[in-house]
Amino acid sequence: MDFKKNDNVTIISGKDKGKSGKITKVFATAGQILIEGINMKKKHAKPKKSGEKGQIIQIAHPISASNAMITCSSCSKNTRIAKKIESKGMKVRVCKKCGAGL
Repeated sequence: MDFKKNDNVTIISGKDKGKSGKITKVFATAGQILIEGINMKKKHAKPKKSGEKGQIIQIAHPISASNAMITCSSCSKNTRIAKKIESKGMKVRVCKKCGAGL
């Protein structure tokens, strides 16, 4: 999976299509990513102490990584990722459109 924590992504399909946000967690084995403010679900929480009221809390749930595209920081376009080998043999993620490092 080419996604990493703190990457900016845009949703390309689903109910949140067109929205963008920052990745907070990557689930590589499941092929899913967690993005802040995207795919929000409501959870009903019981009161924890006596005299306290129950609440409805909104929590972000993971979405499939195939429904998101990375947004390049330099050209600010949705792009795929290329891997380029530097002189020391290290692989670097590169924007397919402008060639800038991600």
